Amino acid sequence: MTTGTVIGIIGAAIAAIMAGVGSAIGVGIAGQTAAGVNSENPGLFGKLLVLQALPGTQGIYGFLTAVLAMVFMGILGTPNQYTVTQGWGIFAACMPIAIGGLVSAIYQGKCAAAAIMMTGKQPGESAKGITMTALVETYAILALLVSILLLINVTKV
Repeated sequence: MTTGTVIGIIGAAIAAIMAGVGSAIGVGIAGQTAAGVNSENPGLFGKLLVLQALPGTQGIYGFLTAVLAMVFMGILGTPNQYTVTQGWGIFAACMPIAIGGLVSAIYQGKCAAAAIMMTGKQPGESAKGITMTALVETYAILALLVSILLLINVTKV
């Protein structure tokens, strides 16, 4: 493999790792709060689970970006040969979801924790909590779209 291809692979790995770490932290933050609320009111488990799961999507987006980068680079078959400049382009294309996924998942986890507390006090308000938490998701989706569009552009050999 050329050095450019290796640089692209590293970018793909970072996208999956950073977005995955952000999701793990976000889901963990929300899960800690959900466990406390659930201990007081076990009947809320389903509503709390939805809120806890929301920060996990960024990890999926990072994984999707990494797979798309590998597919576009031909890693799953015979790898295309990329120059160092092209490799850095692929690396850069993976960074929006890597960074955006990491940061948005952590903040989404914090927002989910607050929504879980609200749901614990007012179970009928869980839909509002889901809406507030989902708004943070918008920025992860935008980062995913930017990464995909950049990958499409920079992997044209």
